[in-house]
Amino acid sequence: MHKHIRIALASAAAVALTGGLLSLSTGSALAADSVHVAQADFNGDGIGDIAEAAGNATVSTRSGAGQIVVLYGTTGGINATTPRQTLSQNSTGVPGTAETNDGFGWTSAYGDFNHDGYDDLAVGAAKEDVDGDTDGGTVAVLWGSASGLKTGVTIKDPAVSSHDKWGDSLAAGDFDGDGKDDLAIGSTASTIYVYKGGITSTGTSGGRYTVKPPLQSGGGAGPLMLTAGDVNGDHRTDLVVDGFEQSETGWNMNYFIPGTATGLSVPAGQRLKPGVITDIGDVNGDGFGDIVTGIDWDADEGGRDHPDAHKGGQVSVTYGSVDGPVTTEAINQDSGDIPGASETDDMFGSELSLGDINGDGLLDLAIGAPGEDLNGIKDAGSVTVLYGTGGGAGLSTTDRVQYFTQNTSYVPNQDETSDGFGGEVKLDDVNGDGKADLIASAPWENAGNGNLIYLRSNGTQITTDGAKAISPTNVGVDTAGYPDFGANAAN
Repeated sequence: MHKHIRIALASAAAVALTGGLLSLSTGSALAADSVHVAQADFNGDGIGDIAEAAGNATVSTRSGAGQIVVLYGTTGGINATTPRQTLSQNSTGVPGTAETNDGFGWTSAYGDFNHDGYDDLAVGAAKEDVDGDTDGGTVAVLWGSASGLKTGVTIKDPAVSSHDKWGDSLAAGDFDGDGKDDLAIGSTASTIYVYKGGITSTGTSGGRYTVKPPLQSGGGAGPLMLTAGDVNGDHRTDLVVDGFEQSETGWNMNYFIPGTATGLSVPAGQRLKPGVITDIGDVNGDGFGDIVTGIDWDADEGGRDHPDAHKGGQVSVTYGSVDGPVTTEAINQDSGDIPGASETDDMFGSELSLGDINGDGLLDLAIGAPGEDLNGIKDAGSVTVLYGTGGGAGLSTTDRVQYFTQNTSYVPNQDETSDGFGGEVKLDDVNGDGKADLIASAPWENAGNGNLIYLRSNGTQITTDGAKAISPTNVGVDTAGYPDFGANAAN
């Protein structure tokens, strides 16, 4: 879930778009903002777009080849008939060829990598075999334009023999503050490659360097997740690397790497609370980005003996400052008036997303608990929404707390065993009203077909009025096998 630092300035109406790299409308450039969450805008119309993975989808009988579905925002939001592109490595203009178990689309990140005013989409196929290298992995950048995403280019792995799964984690942001978005790429190794802004149609960049945070204890695990955002308010993007391997000396933590004039600086970094998913944005109104991290493991689960583990999972909020990350507080289902209770395997905090739902300038938080059991229905899943408060107070667990399941009135579908509702959540303004809407997935729905639920903001809070469901068949994803549509969203 990357969050670099841009907001839309202007808008224009979109026109129809279907499943190739085809046509949309004119667009506008974006500007810097140090504390707000960026939204993807691939066609520059000023309305947020989202990209949702179907990373296990079958393509031309190739199981697990993978797809990514781009849903273009409109003044009416998103639904099954709004403009979209459903892309695989067999789509015209997309580099590569769809092959069994490539996993194209599982990872993705957006940024304006060629500095033309339109967001581009970096997409990983981390299990692609490359020139005989099993699971070597590839990364493609698809260019944004007034007509939406178009022809792409491959970002080649510069160190094939030193790791596998190139593109297993991705993040975008302006790490050196030069006004151009950079691309950070992870693999099974702890070394992260950073491609400076100015990536061209031939795959060259404005420069390349590496960073290696002190996280992994060996074994080729690599980063779990890369997240970009401005924590110290210097208008350069910082990077948080999620990783929780256990070493002989104890548990490794996540790591904060600040952006500087010369790029990301590991020596200036620091360890953070651990977790598996992170987002960055200002939840307490002090002008600095706060680091919100989900810790989904159970304190009483076999092997989960980490001192920060909590029954059912929890969220850590580490507040930003001019000096970087400072104090941390924990939120779980036993906090305040959050519905439910912390129970084994709830997975509360396994997914989360920040966005400004009510337009008060403070970021709000959606938290997924895909393992939540509801009325005897195992792993039905739920989503909790907490609202940011000013005066340095942060997220409120008592005021305006919202809670959604697929049995909530007017939410499409119903609670079923192993739906995993909340398996992915994203707050993004997809109707252009300046308020973040909620897109939540049930990626395990119907034996792994997956499903998206769109709940809009009414200007004050998330509402179920006009709620919509988007199934894989609605958007041209083959339901052979288990595509897991909606399991991941572009960061």
